[in-house]
Formats: sequence, C-alpha cells, structure tokens
Amino acid sequence: MMRSAFALVVMAGPALAHEGAHLHPHDGGMWLGVVAVLAGLGVIAYKVMR
Repeated sequence: MMRSAFALVVMAGPALAHEGAHLHPHDGGMWLGVVAVLAGLGVIAYKVMR
C-alpha cells in the first residue's frame, strides 16, 4: 500500500503540470524535495507504528 501511495504522489506533479497549472522550471526540483521529505516522514511513521 505504501508503494502505491508513493507512486501516486510522484505522478501527481507531472499530472498537475499537464492540467494547466502554472509551474516554473525550478518547481520540478522543489517538487522532488517535497516528495523526498514526505517519503522520509512516511518511513519514520511506518517504523514507529510497526
């Protein structure tokens, strides 16, 4: 389940770009940073809940 949620989050960035959202060139790197932080928090939460 965690992998499918992660895949949806990663795919959401490009999908938003194709929906006409106004993204600047540096937003791609920022988006990856946000995904990395969320993934890290997810791993921490998974380990704590386990």
